[in-house]
Amino acid sequence: MADVGSNCLPENLNDCWLNPEFVLVGADDASEFGVTGNAIAALVPDVWLKISQGHIETISRRPDVDLPQYRLPGILAPALVDTQVNGGGGVLINHQPTAAGINTLTQTHGQYGTGALLPTVISDNLAVMEQALDGAIAARQGGDAAVVGIHFEGPHLSLAKKGCHSPALIRPIGEAEMTLYADAVAALGCCMVTLAPETVEPADIARLVALGVRVSLGHSNADVATVEASLAAGASGFTHLFNGMSALQGREPGMVGAALACPEAYCGIILDGEHVHATSATLAWRLKGTRRLMLVTDAMSPTGTREESFEFFGGKVHRDGMVLRDEQGSLAGSVLTMTAAVRQACAMLGVSAAEALWMATATPAAFLGLKDIGRLAPGNRADLLLLDDALYQLGRWQAGQLVAGQEPPLD
Repeated sequence: MADVGSNCLPENLNDCWLNPEFVLVGADDASEFGVTGNAIAALVPDVWLKISQGHIETISRRPDVDLPQYRLPGILAPALVDTQVNGGGGVLINHQPTAAGINTLTQTHGQYGTGALLPTVISDNLAVMEQALDGAIAARQGGDAAVVGIHFEGPHLSLAKKGCHSPALIRPIGEAEMTLYADAVAALGCCMVTLAPETVEPADIARLVALGVRVSLGHSNADVATVEASLAAGASGFTHLFNGMSALQGREPGMVGAALACPEAYCGIILDGEHVHATSATLAWRLKGTRRLMLVTDAMSPTGTREESFEFFGGKVHRDGMVLRDEQGSLAGSVLTMTAAVRQACAMLGVSAAEALWMATATPAAFLGLKDIGRLAPGNRADLLLLDDALYQLGRWQAGQLVAGQEPPLD
């Protein structure tokens, strides 16, 4: 048995047993480890994981094979999954829609717990959208396993709820975009499209879903009837709940009301302390639950850097501490990281570390239909995250290979 510290983590986990202080376990698996109660997830001690050929082979109470054994400090969880990453490390995908740009994105966010993400393209012209897809494909083919798909946030949005999106680039859906989204599913297996339901007919939403696209609703001023028609057509999620969408009112529930009322729909939420008030976020968690509310960053290029401003569609976005705003004063994404989002979930919602981690792992993976990541389960890829008790990254493995150490400070 080798007791390892955070400064000497094993680099290769092939054919070995891991024994962390605590392991993130889902309620479906918890009974065999003596966990009871109503929690969706728990942090369980005295659990062993056998890693072989880049995958989790076995999870048990004791090792039964004579292989190297490592006792790890802290909490072992799946690497975090982020469905909305516009930028990081000084890169904005719209400005650098290339494999190199996307590699910078995954490396930057990979220092803060993220092992799977969707590079996210803000509303842009078709050429940039196509280049971003080509860049994501090239990054994946070049070995960047963190690229699990692509997210097109727009351009089929509401002008009334455009936020920082350029009004000149917002447009109806056409055959060219339909083809692009189908190509993305074929090449990457996962394509998420955020759209406003008042701009896209339910028949076109159904067509997207039939192509394998994950349709998420957002940047919309739709009434509840329009939103419900889109959900009936197959839309399954909402993008950054509360932000850029029609509000909940007594006689018109709007998109917020429809999102909270639909038990099956997933909702992304930005918990940076600026986008959503803690009371609103807590209401969302109580109504949606840990299995349907998922943490996202909506990160922009300054994330992980000291960058104070950046060019954005002919204007500038400025940073004030942890807040980004365009020249009109609109919030323009965030500099949030996923480990920070997990910590914020604990602070803002009052949830346990286990439930906060679940909202950053299993829930987004389930929304995207990705079955081999997001949970510590036999057969899943050994994309592992080791955290200290304060939920800062100590180390991260991709397919059993150590790819990142302790997370650097953000200030």
